[in-house]
Amino acid sequence: MQKAILNGQVIDLKGVPRDEYQIIYEAGIHSKITCGHCGDFVKLYLGIHDRPHFFHQQSNINSTTCSEYMETTYQPIKKVTVEPTTSIEHNGFNIPKSRAIQSTATIEKSINWKEPKSINRLPPYSKSALPNQEFLNLNLDSSQYNAVTATDGPLLIIAGAGSGKTRVLTSRTAFLIKEQMIEPKNIMLVTFTSKSAIEMKERLIKVAGLTPQQIHSLVTGTFHSIFYKIVMHHEPYRWKSTNLLKWDYQKEKIIKEAARELTLDEKEFAFDQALQLIGYWKNTLLPPELIKPKDQWEERVLFLYRYYENRKKEYGLFDFDDMLVGCYHLFLEQPDLLKRYQERFTHFLIDEFQDINKVQYETIKLLSHTTKNLCVVGDDDQSIYAFRGSDPTFMLEFEKDYPNARIVTLSQNYRSSHMIVASANRIITRNLRRREKKMNASFNNGQAPFFFFPYNEEEEATMIVTDIKEKIKDGAAPSDFAILYRTHTASRAMFERLAQSNLPFKLEQDSDSFYNRRIVRGLLAYLHLSKDPNDTDALGHVLSSLFLKQNVMNDLKAISILEDCSMIQALEKITNIQPFQQKKLRKIVPMFSRLKSTSPITAIEMIEREMGFAEYVKKNGNEGNTIEKGSDDIRDLKVVAKKFKHVQELLDHVSHMVAMNKEMKQISKHYTDAVQLLTIHRSKGLEFKHVYIIGTVDGSIPHDFALESLRNGENEPLEEERRLLYVAMTRAEESLTISVPEMRRNKISHPSRFIKEFL
Repeated sequence: MQKAILNGQVIDLKGVPRDEYQIIYEAGIHSKITCGHCGDFVKLYLGIHDRPHFFHQQSNINSTTCSEYMETTYQPIKKVTVEPTTSIEHNGFNIPKSRAIQSTATIEKSINWKEPKSINRLPPYSKSALPNQEFLNLNLDSSQYNAVTATDGPLLIIAGAGSGKTRVLTSRTAFLIKEQMIEPKNIMLVTFTSKSAIEMKERLIKVAGLTPQQIHSLVTGTFHSIFYKIVMHHEPYRWKSTNLLKWDYQKEKIIKEAARELTLDEKEFAFDQALQLIGYWKNTLLPPELIKPKDQWEERVLFLYRYYENRKKEYGLFDFDDMLVGCYHLFLEQPDLLKRYQERFTHFLIDEFQDINKVQYETIKLLSHTTKNLCVVGDDDQSIYAFRGSDPTFMLEFEKDYPNARIVTLSQNYRSSHMIVASANRIITRNLRRREKKMNASFNNGQAPFFFFPYNEEEEATMIVTDIKEKIKDGAAPSDFAILYRTHTASRAMFERLAQSNLPFKLEQDSDSFYNRRIVRGLLAYLHLSKDPNDTDALGHVLSSLFLKQNVMNDLKAISILEDCSMIQALEKITNIQPFQQKKLRKIVPMFSRLKSTSPITAIEMIEREMGFAEYVKKNGNEGNTIEKGSDDIRDLKVVAKKFKHVQELLDHVSHMVAMNKEMKQISKHYTDAVQLLTIHRSKGLEFKHVYIIGTVDGSIPHDFALESLRNGENEPLEEERRLLYVAMTRAEESLTISVPEMRRNKISHPSRFIKEFL
C-alpha cells in the first residue's frame, strides 16, 4: 500500500521525498498513521529486501482491498508540503532545499529506492581436497598438521581468517609436551588477550589431555602479564602492584599538572589522545629525548610526556606500557639475567603476531636468540592496530631476522561460506603490501553477500532492525547477529533504533553516548541555556567555546546576584575581558532567547555560524585526533535534529538516550542472547552467523584520515582501512549484509572505493 492518512492528510509515497521516510516511519510507530479505507492503524515498512510500503498492524485485515481502495479513491497528489529544512550540503556547498514538492517528477532522484545488489562474478565453489591427519582425537588438515609438527627452528604460520589457528596453537603446545617431551616450564605461549590465554589452557586440559600441574608449569599469558611477572620477580620493590597506574584518570591527573604549566584549558584539551600518543611512543621505544615533534600538538604532548615520565620516576609509579619497556631494558642492562632466561625457555609460541609492536618484538627476539625455536602465528591481512604501535612489517619481513625460517600457510577457512570468503579475497588482494595467499571455504550455502542502499544513517538503522526482526521470526537467535562500524560515533543511530525496539542488544562497555562527546555537549549547552539561562553546568561549556577562562564563572555569579539578572544576561556585563570579547558577547547574548523558539536544525546552524561555535570547533575540535573531528560531530547532530520540530523535543531525546546508554551498559552485561554492537576493531577474533557492516562509504571506511594520508603520498593507512573491511567481512559465517548509504552526515556520499568493483 503506497498511500495512508497522517494528520488528516493523504501521504503518497510516490510524492514524498526519501528523507521524509524515517519521520513517517516513526509516526507509524506512535500510531499516528491510519488506513483511509478501514481506519485501522498502519505502519511504514522500511526493510532491506522489499520496497517501502504501508502495512496494517492487524494481520487479519485484507491489505489488498485497502490498497486498491486507496489507489482508486485518492488521486495522485501534485504538491506535498512537509516541514521545511534549511539546506543540503553537496561538494562543499550548502544548497537551499525546500520540501514543497511541485511534482513527482522533480523528486524522482530523492525517492529512488534501490534494490539490494548481490556480489556476483565470484569463482565457483570447489571442495578442498586437503588430507586430514589425526592428532589428539582432532582432525587436522595437512597444513595444520605441518604447523603443529614443525618444532625445530623459527616457524612462521600464516593463519588466514577462520583457519583454526587456536586449534593449531593448542595442538602444537600439546605436541611439544606429549610427543617431544619438552618440559612445560620451558615453553612460553603468548596470547593477545587474557581471555585467549584462559581459553587455551582450558582446551589443553579438555582436548589435549594435559594435567593441571602441566598447565600450571606452562608460562602462558599476554605480553604484559608475562613481562610484568619477570620484572616484579627481579625488582619487587620497583614494581609493586600498589604503584601501578591502572586507570586513565590516574594518568590524566599527572599530565593535567603539566598542562597547567602550559596554561592549557583542562576542559578542552584532548588528554585521552595525548595519552594514546604517549603510549604509542613508548611502545615504539621512543623516549622523550628521541622525539622530534611535527607540530604544536606534538610539542605540547612531548612536554606532557617528559613531565609524566619524571613524575612517575619521582614517586616510583609505573603504567602498563612500562611493564614492556621495563622488561626490555632489564634484559639489556643485565646480560647474565638474559642468558638465564634464554637457557630456561627453549620454545616460544606467539599468537596474533601481526599485531606485535616494536618493544614486544625486540624483547622476544632477545629471549629466543639462543634456540631460535620461535613459532609465530598471525595474518598480515588482519593487522589493524597501527595506532597502538602494531606493525605488520615484523611479520612481512620475518625472514630478514630469521633467514632459515619455515613458512606454513593455513589457507582453509572453516568459519565462513564460500561466497563470503571469495568476496573477502577480492577485497584484500587489492593491497600491495601483503603476503600472497588465497583463502578457500570449507562449505557453501549459496548465499552471496549483498549491498543495500539506505537513504541515510537513520534509515540504515531502521532497515537493519527490520531485517533482524524478520530473521528472528524465521528462527534466528539475537546472538546470531553483529552490527559492525568503523568508529563509535557511527553507532549512534543504530543504538537509538535498537533502544526503540524490543530486541536485546549489547554494546561495548567503553562506548559512551554520542551526546557526551565534547563538541556535541558544548553545542547542546547553548540549547540548554536557551531553556534555562541559569544552567551553570551548560554555561561552563559555553565559556570554553567563547574562549573565556572558567574563573569568569565567579564573576557571572556575583553580577547575577548584584544586578538581579540571569547568568546569561550577566555575560553582557563582564568588564575584565578584552573589548572585542565584550562586543561579541553583546551580539550573541540576545540570541539565546531566540534559540528555543526555532526548529532544532535552525538553532544549531545559528549557534554554529552566528554565535561563533564554528570558530571554536575550527581551533579546538580536531586537536590530537585524526579519527574523530568536531565538525563531523556537528554534522551527526544535525542528522538527529532534523527529526524534531522543537528544541525541547531534541533535548528530551538527548537526555533519554544518554540515560539509555548508561542503563544498557549495565543491563547488557548479563545478556547471553543479544544482538552485538561492535567496532570492527573489537569484533576481531569473533564470529557471528549474520553480520551487518554499516556506513561503507568513502570517509567512513576508508576513513577520512586515510584518504588525507593518500593525498599526501602515504598508502599504508589506506591499506590498513582495507584490512579493516576484510576483518569485518570475515566475521560472518552464513550471511553478510553491507550498507551503502546515499547520504552521510547530511552530505551526498560515495560508495567506498573498496567495493566499487562490485557495484
